Amino acid sequence: MKPAPGMEDEKVVIIDCGSQYTQLIARRIRELGVYSEILPWDTPEEKIISGKPKGIIISGGPGTVLDPEAPSVSRKLLDGIFPVLGICYGMQLAGYLLGGSVKKGDFAEYGKVMVSVEKPDTPLFDGLPGELTVWMSHWDYVETPPPGFHVTARSRSGLIAGFSDESGRIQAIQFHPEVSHTAFGVEILKNFLFGICGCSGTWNLSDWIDAAIGAIREEVGDDRVVCGLSGGVDSTVSAVLTQKAIGDRLDCIFVDTGLLRQNEATEVLETYRKNLKLKVHFVDASDVFLEALSGVVDPETKRKAIGETFIRVFEKKAEEIGGAKWLLQGTVYPDVIESGKRGKGAAVIKSHHNVGGLPEEMDLKVLEPLRDLFKDEVRKIGKMLGVPESILKRHPFPGPGLAVRCLGEVTRERLETLRRADAIFIDEIRKAGLYDSLWQAFCVLLPVRTVGVMGDIRTYAEVVGLRAVESIDAMTADWAKLPADLLDTAARRICNEVAGANRVVYDVTAKPPSTIEWE
Repeated sequence: MKPAPGMEDEKVVIIDCGSQYTQLIARRIRELGVYSEILPWDTPEEKIISGKPKGIIISGGPGTVLDPEAPSVSRKLLDGIFPVLGICYGMQLAGYLLGGSVKKGDFAEYGKVMVSVEKPDTPLFDGLPGELTVWMSHWDYVETPPPGFHVTARSRSGLIAGFSDESGRIQAIQFHPEVSHTAFGVEILKNFLFGICGCSGTWNLSDWIDAAIGAIREEVGDDRVVCGLSGGVDSTVSAVLTQKAIGDRLDCIFVDTGLLRQNEATEVLETYRKNLKLKVHFVDASDVFLEALSGVVDPETKRKAIGETFIRVFEKKAEEIGGAKWLLQGTVYPDVIESGKRGKGAAVIKSHHNVGGLPEEMDLKVLEPLRDLFKDEVRKIGKMLGVPESILKRHPFPGPGLAVRCLGEVTRERLETLRRADAIFIDEIRKAGLYDSLWQAFCVLLPVRTVGVMGDIRTYAEVVGLRAVESIDAMTADWAKLPADLLDTAARRICNEVAGANRVVYDVTAKPPSTIEWE
């Protein structure tokens, strides 16, 4: 789908050189009312220039500009055609390409560092104190700025922490203004966006909704659209938005894979039909999925089996409905970024079912109205569209469902054990008023049997693992320090009320080194 009007009119392009903070830069800019677009570093310069951005930001990255294979950008982008801000690796790259000297350091600067502003009249530091506490993360450093550039800031160790050309249109800083650890980081971004780029800051989600509805109508015309609903935020908001654009020409399909949480299929289906008035076709395919998973233990094999089975079930139902020329998907911007083709120096993070899971031969055209938005933006739009909080505030749930939380072979009996344990854990979290403060909480069933005693009877049953994490965007996460009495109550209830489990453990591992999910 084409970008909604208003996005292309005033945007800032972020050139991604592999930084873990690239998406955070984009979100900070959007929060300031300016639309941002992330492009990989090897995007052709013609594409960037033809988009007429108000400004360009070159992100950080793990590489070294001294490596011939390292990420780079066209020298033409640094000729002053557009305002440019280089951040961390972006500063080193700008310095290197413009004729400065970049060296490998004898020591690294990581974490909080004090920086002195040497040229307070530079527009990037306008109105800021003379000393700033910032977040550094680098080993290489710019030894001398490019010819015609001057140093704007230095760290206490004496290293260059910022430089600028005479016009102030080309700025570079060694630290990360987008992270919360950098004092006045938002002010620095504001100075770049409004003082240097001349942005107006008028982009907002309300305007986006009206524009997106119009864009869907224009693109789809009089055609019919089919959509697979999962019960999650992205697919739901996509469906509600598209329904407002084309009405009953949208047919939604909700597949019960047998891998959903307790009572989830019934509750979600009721919300879709009664609250949101969506036209939903229900398919109970639980037996089909269980058969496909019979004897499967490996996590990746599980995912492939589930994905292939879902496509077969979905296609069959879509053919029965008939008439659709478009497939609506809840693809969001991080899916596009993480699944897209990357250049040298940046690996594809993961494949997403919304991006890479389509059948190779498909007659339907793809409609992705949310592909330019982040998850938090999708939630805000969902609220504006009247999507209930029961869906908007749901914790993330893996596409393969409970299959990847049921470690080992997936059977009907083991799924039932896991469902009941998970329902108890979430119930206790809700009673404690902690559900909305957690990024994710769930149970896993381990293929490990242990000896237990219930009454005077010896038991030999499986282990339930509890997982609860706090996070902002799931790129990193910390295990939640849940109250001991909550954990005690949940563990006692699981052992007393759930057949097949006689031991409960709590996962106290952060991400990294672990992932949030177990498989």
